[in-house]
Amino acid sequence: MKLDDFCYINPTEKLERNQLYDFVEMADLIPGNRYVHAKTKEIFNGSYSKFTNKDVLMAKITPCLENGKISQYIGDNKAFGSTEFNIFRAKEGTSDPDFLYYLISSDYVKDIAVKSMTGACGRQRANTDEIKQIEVNNIHIDIQRKIAKILSNYDDLIDNNNKRIKILEDMAQKIYKEWFVDFKYPGHETATFKDTELGKIPSDWDVKTLNQCSKLFDNQRKPLSSLQRSNMKGVYPYYGAAKILDYINDYIFEGKYLLLAEDGSVITEEGYPVLQFVNGKFWANNHTHIIQGIKNISTEFLYLSLAKYSIIRCITGAAQPKINQENLNRIELIIPNDNILIRFNNLISPIFDEIFLIEQKQKILKQTRDLLLPRLMSSEIDIDKLEIV
Repeated sequence: MKLDDFCYINPTEKLERNQLYDFVEMADLIPGNRYVHAKTKEIFNGSYSKFTNKDVLMAKITPCLENGKISQYIGDNKAFGSTEFNIFRAKEGTSDPDFLYYLISSDYVKDIAVKSMTGACGRQRANTDEIKQIEVNNIHIDIQRKIAKILSNYDDLIDNNNKRIKILEDMAQKIYKEWFVDFKYPGHETATFKDTELGKIPSDWDVKTLNQCSKLFDNQRKPLSSLQRSNMKGVYPYYGAAKILDYINDYIFEGKYLLLAEDGSVITEEGYPVLQFVNGKFWANNHTHIIQGIKNISTEFLYLSLAKYSIIRCITGAAQPKINQENLNRIELIIPNDNILIRFNNLISPIFDEIFLIEQKQKILKQTRDLLLPRLMSSEIDIDKLEIV
């Protein structure tokens, strides 16, 4: 049967203008994470996609679709979001909403959607009419629910781990704010202050530009051979453009780094950068800024320092806005003395180490789920023989 017969695609949803609703932006969808929750509320003015609890959101613009930005919205109320979403909703008696998420996020549907893309280079969008015509198996709804339950067990664990990561990150941000924004660091009671371009800071602290307290690897990368790239495909996380082997300038890194894509799609509405703290080995495209702390200035410290910096002032270009490296280098940060830096690093590092361990567990859960998904969809695995909890 056609996908358009199996589920509703971009269904009508009525929202009242000038009323406050949950809002989901493209940055809220994390590839590989099933659930997306609204982080903010906004005034609805009519120029957005509209959806409700358990609807599936699929990015229709490049490179978000290729990167796998497909999630199921979870919320108590109606919501709206980016116009760059296609919305899928289950039909009662025909499709199960949880199964629908797995169907839409499967490589089968996603790959057809990607191939349907049309438009100017860099702003291509999936063709909704072609997506509606995708042929799907008419699986009995009871079987759909069993498949969804098996896969949901993995996604529920992933969602719980994401909540643990969020708690740990919030803890790190609160400690950073207490020490370096409110200046309530150990020994602050006897501190004296001096005037700087960033305001009053402790007398033995400094203001430094980003290039004085970090390494930026934009001009220090060495491309891998084709054989190296082929052997590592899919083994490590990838950040940057959508297709690893379609680009000559992909690189492999190992250690603790900050990642910041150079295009404006990683900027929140408040102008803050969407930074990624990475610990381990990973791919990065040449359109991603790679940053690492030096000496006692840890990468974790830089991550927390830059998380609330209005990076929008670093963007140049009108037709194709990019975060300019020279402007990035000029960012000014408050840098405490070595003693405080060391004490802070000793306090913060275990938090980020715990986050890293959880992320490693997440990777295994996602890999197992993704291996099961096509086998369950194709009936390669006999559902009746599986114990479903």
